[in-house]
Amino acid sequence: MRNTVTNSNYSMRIFILLAALFFVPGISAAQSYFTAGGLRLGTDWGLTIQQRVAKRTTVETILQSSLFREEAMVTILGEQHGPLLSRRFNIYGGAGLHKGWSTARRVNGEDLPEYKGPFGITLIGGAEMTIGRLNLSYDFKPAINISGGEQAFYTQSGVSARYVILKKSPWEKSKRGKKKKKRSGGGFRLW
Repeated sequence: MRNTVTNSNYSMRIFILLAALFFVPGISAAQSYFTAGGLRLGTDWGLTIQQRVAKRTTVETILQSSLFREEAMVTILGEQHGPLLSRRFNIYGGAGLHKGWSTARRVNGEDLPEYKGPFGITLIGGAEMTIGRLNLSYDFKPAINISGGEQAFYTQSGVSARYVILKKSPWEKSKRGKKKKKRSGGGFRLW
């Protein structure tokens, strides 16, 4: 009987420890920036900008051109972030839509066959780290074309280097200033 109670207590302690390890990091904000923009290099290259819209959610816009296909694409993604070690190092995943267009017209003096620009769904998963004003990320980004494009399915991966344009939202700064002013009494003082 004593062994059963000891094993039960041990199991409960392990469960509480694991729950704390997963729950406590989830309380903190997942990103240490509000707006960041820069370059994305990999199977495709282009420009990327991320805007935090909620505590753990960003909207990312990627304008890219392919190294392997004669097309360019714009992608808009909603991403959920989760801190791993701190809010400066986190993983993220999300989905969105992409729309592309063909950039090639002629090869070796011959007209290329026209095809409809791709339109479809894009998924994304990756990890990012922010050091000072530099945000670095690596992601895997499969794209499924609902219509158009050279192929029905693309796999892309890339490394993004972004400059942190705004660390905190302008609204957070104004709220903090109002709270500080309220605590200090604000207004005019005689003594």
